[in-house]
Amino acid sequence: MSEAGGGRGCGCRVPQRAPWSLVAATASLCLVLATSVCTARAAPMSREEKQKLGNQVLEMFDHAYGNYMEHAYPADELMPLTCRGRVRGQEPSRGDVDDALGKFSLTLIDSLDTLVVLNKTKEFEDAVRKVLRDVNLDNDVVVSVFETNIRVLGGLLGGHSLAIMLKEKGEYMQWYNDELLQMAKQLGYRLLPAFNTTSGLPYPRINLKFGIRKPEARTGTETDTCTACAGTLILEFAALSRFTGATIFEEYARKALDFLWEKRQRSSNLVGVTINIHTGDWVRKDSGVGAGIDSYYEYLLKAYVLLGDDSFLERFNTHYDAIMRYISQPPLLLDVHIHKPMLNARTWMDSLLAFFPGLQVLKGDIRPAIETHEMLYQVIKKHNFLPEAFTTDFRVHWAQHPLRPEFAESTYFLYKATGDPYYLEVGKTLIENLNKYARVPCGFAAMKDVRTGSHEDRMDSFFLAEMFKYLYLLFADKEDIIFDIEDYIFTTEAHLLPLWLSTTNRSVSKKNTTSEYTELDDSNFDWTCPNTQILFPNDPLYAQSIREPLKNVVDKSCPRGIIRVEESFRSGAKPPLRARDFMATNPEHLEILKKMGAASSIDAEDGLRFMQEMIELSSQQQKEQQLPPRAVQIISHPFFGRVVLTAGPAQFGLDLSKHKETRGFVASSKPYNGCSELTNPEAVMGKIALIQRGQCMFAEKARNIQNAGAIGGIVIDDNEGSSSDTAPLFQMAGDGKDTDDIKIPMLFLFSKEGNIILDAIREHEEVEVLLSDKARDRDPEMESEDQPSSENDSQSQSTEQMLSLSQTVDLVDQETPGNPLDSQSEPSSPTDTEETAGLAPSEQIPSSTESLETTSLDGECTDLDNQPKEQSETEEDSNPNVSWGKKVQPIDSILADWNEDIEAFEMMEKDEL
Repeated sequence: MSEAGGGRGCGCRVPQRAPWSLVAATASLCLVLATSVCTARAAPMSREEKQKLGNQVLEMFDHAYGNYMEHAYPADELMPLTCRGRVRGQEPSRGDVDDALGKFSLTLIDSLDTLVVLNKTKEFEDAVRKVLRDVNLDNDVVVSVFETNIRVLGGLLGGHSLAIMLKEKGEYMQWYNDELLQMAKQLGYRLLPAFNTTSGLPYPRINLKFGIRKPEARTGTETDTCTACAGTLILEFAALSRFTGATIFEEYARKALDFLWEKRQRSSNLVGVTINIHTGDWVRKDSGVGAGIDSYYEYLLKAYVLLGDDSFLERFNTHYDAIMRYISQPPLLLDVHIHKPMLNARTWMDSLLAFFPGLQVLKGDIRPAIETHEMLYQVIKKHNFLPEAFTTDFRVHWAQHPLRPEFAESTYFLYKATGDPYYLEVGKTLIENLNKYARVPCGFAAMKDVRTGSHEDRMDSFFLAEMFKYLYLLFADKEDIIFDIEDYIFTTEAHLLPLWLSTTNRSVSKKNTTSEYTELDDSNFDWTCPNTQILFPNDPLYAQSIREPLKNVVDKSCPRGIIRVEESFRSGAKPPLRARDFMATNPEHLEILKKMGAASSIDAEDGLRFMQEMIELSSQQQKEQQLPPRAVQIISHPFFGRVVLTAGPAQFGLDLSKHKETRGFVASSKPYNGCSELTNPEAVMGKIALIQRGQCMFAEKARNIQNAGAIGGIVIDDNEGSSSDTAPLFQMAGDGKDTDDIKIPMLFLFSKEGNIILDAIREHEEVEVLLSDKARDRDPEMESEDQPSSENDSQSQSTEQMLSLSQTVDLVDQETPGNPLDSQSEPSSPTDTEETAGLAPSEQIPSSTESLETTSLDGECTDLDNQPKEQSETEEDSNPNVSWGKKVQPIDSILADWNEDIEAFEMMEKDEL
């Protein structure tokens, strides 16, 4: 999500109030100088190794793109576990995440300019012909305006930009006559009805065929949209106007940006996450640089680079100053309240903020970019991927990872800015992790849980549009690319728009004409690219010197920079009352509570913080007796560990987190319900027994298979069709008696996941699995038998057919069913005669151990290693200990005054991003 060359962090000057053409030319010059000056330092990675890694990226792209074209096209996306296409309406709804699908071959369009960047010009020409022949934009389907703009409109414009470039070179695309541009213009007009609001902010969704508000449109009743959704239009819409001469697109996008700018919080200069499209009121008043806001900031700066309008740079600089003043707490970036920016809104970060170091490179602010990027890399080294959200003490908050490219993007731009070969090694790690943990026979599968290594039947189009593009460019030399990448700017979806658009069809006024605009004092704004000699003063190890203090930040108990009140504590001021220390019988504590919110603004902030911690403490109390999910990994031929199923744990038997994993072949027990002495002990002896749920207690089943000589057990749900897609994971409880006699591990699978194993048995007879606390690395010897070149042979196809019978293998994280940054599905509560502890969806509230401060009252760091690990949330039907409100009944009258604040915190934590 940053400008193509990233050279603004590496030294040249843009004259103040420069004309558009000079801005574009200077931007290109910056990138050239960045490459020539910054990469002058010696790089330990040899040219041969860089070429080898670049070729590896090409092979990975071929694996993903080829399987999409073979198994999914013309569907929008590939389902890599079941080797088929995802078609809107034919698969179970995933909520808002499906709004990106419009039956317009999304992955193909999103991949167009990637093909050219990777020097696959023949494939690009074939792909363009397929788009023109097969894609229809007149579909009766409701889509996201934001996603359709950045993926489809941006993909068509990026494809057009490189098509005309290739045509000018004279070898390819000689037949091309702006057909992609005409499709983009058609799509642009289909999106325009979304802007029919009094504010100029677009509706979040639109029907491609029927528009807005018509009965058949099935949309137009929404009142809210996210800031990024309304503020990430200007590049694509302005480019469409500049390419076609139709100014209406740029005008509408500018009007939306103008309105967001007017509605910023004037005292903090921050914007909220969601806004009412009719009234302009902020619905969610927390502010950060991650989900819901991210690309709004990005497009302000890039609009200045592409269009040369000074007002965009003024607005970006104003916001950036506020971000660095309030949100940036190096190396962290924490959300705050727009009206009370010194008060953190949450104690966790989402993965989308990983783009921000790349944007800081374009801004020229290198030091914080290096710091935040290093912190993120340390999280990746701990979990193999960047979790969708993680806490300030670097534990998993949301465990999914849908193969997002933002970290790879920032890695590329930091390498461009510094020339530091360290970032090549970072890119190498990303490649290794993708091949090791995400690669499956039919593509690359998203991670459902980074802790267990389980997969999700999902390969989003942005994976091909962005990930492979940035990784290839990271290792490519200039001669490896058939065109000059410095002549283009990257959109938020990594689509390429030419910088020469700044001088084309400039009929739109540069200054705001739709609303009152106040000229800002820009005396403190940086209008220049920072000079390389200043950024890296005679020190080739500059970036390393910044990273070094952060090498162990993830493993430290007390991360730096996240505890603002520590400063006043060290200066002698009395620390505020913490929720974990509160005692309702302590008169001093009650007196402090009475002052909160009344005495001063500081007391008010302490009160809000106290209430948030109370909510977090309540959440933690519900987690104390729960276990994290486990993994069932199929390791026999032809799976070799590629299929990982998330399993529910048991409160009895062998604890897989404390003992070595259990490995063995599976066998069905007789009777299948396992409720009496087994009649086939010879079949399960030394194996992992499969048992059906129902008719007796889980512990009784475990004892019966253990007596028959089984080394483990897998209980498969008897509710046909049950799936972790729609039901919360749960753990198996004991029978109320002493269960110390049960020595074998027991895990639970829903019917859909259990059928994966049963189908494998029918297909291959002998199936070996691994029961563990998390998926293990694949066996290299086994992998050698199944190289990528043979993945489409008869054995792999047999596996694919078997997997297709069992449909998807979407495995639900114990915290949230579905991706919290995408959508949230309603869980169904399993019922049975056995005692179960259902794992409820996460309320998305960190535990008290994830509180804003990790410092005890005596000023010493608490040992987080001795605190409980993040665990699954369990539904407690009737537990008097889970309500902190009962414990503080004497002060209910005080707490009643804070109802509005409590609701605000709950909304921020539960609201879907």
